Parts: sequence; structure tokens; C-alpha cells
Amino acid sequence: QVHLVESGGGSVQAGGSLRLSCVASGYTYINYCMGWFRQAPGKEREGVASIDSNGVTSYADSVKGRFTISHDNAQNTLYLQMNSLKPEDTAMYYCATKPRRGVCYDPSLYNDWGQGTQVTVSS
Repeated sequence: QVHLVESGGGSVQAGGSLRLSCVASGYTYINYCMGWFRQAPGKEREGVASIDSNGVTSYADSVKGRFTISHDNAQNTLYLQMNSLKPEDTAMYYCATKPRRGVCYDPSLYNDWGQGTQVTVSS
């Protein structure tokens, strides 16, 4: 069983930065997808960024050029560097992982999730 723990969320003003971390423990997939997803109140969970075990990344159009996803294999830690934050980035952010089968950016394909970390951006 995979255990994921996110951290790094908080409250910032628009234009600020945050770095989210997600530590994976327990069973980890050798060939994997890992992703960051977010859910705002009243909205569906959406993909933010994903990375696979080959280092291939994908980003939602709304965060391209502002967010960077990375993975430290030695530390089993997934990161999301978020710059130039906007109020519309406010949401609960979740990390998830799955075997690298199918696309990595679709949240409906993931079964292993962390508990989430809140990001609030004020204008």
C-alpha cells in the first residue's frame, strides 16, 4: 500500500510562491505516474501537473510557465514549485500515484491519494 503525505501549503498574496512536497512511503511503483491535483469548493478535482518515471511532465494550461513539477527518486518525494500565484489557484492540493499505464494527467485513473494540503491565494 502506498502512503502519501503532502505538505507546504499555506496562505500567500497574489504573485507569491509556494513549494508543495509529497513524500511517498510503503509500496512504490517502479514505473509510475505521479501527479498534483487540486479541488476548489464546488468544483471537480482537476489535474495540475504530472510526471512519469521517464521524467515526462505535463501541465494544465492554466499553470504552464508558473508551476514546475519534479520528483526526487532518492527521497521518494514529489514537488510542485508554484510561482506567480493567482487567487484562482486557491484550492486543496493533492498528490497521487499510480502505475504508468494510460495517461498521467487524468485524476480518475489514480487510486492512491494523499490527504491534501490547502493553498489560499489572496488578491
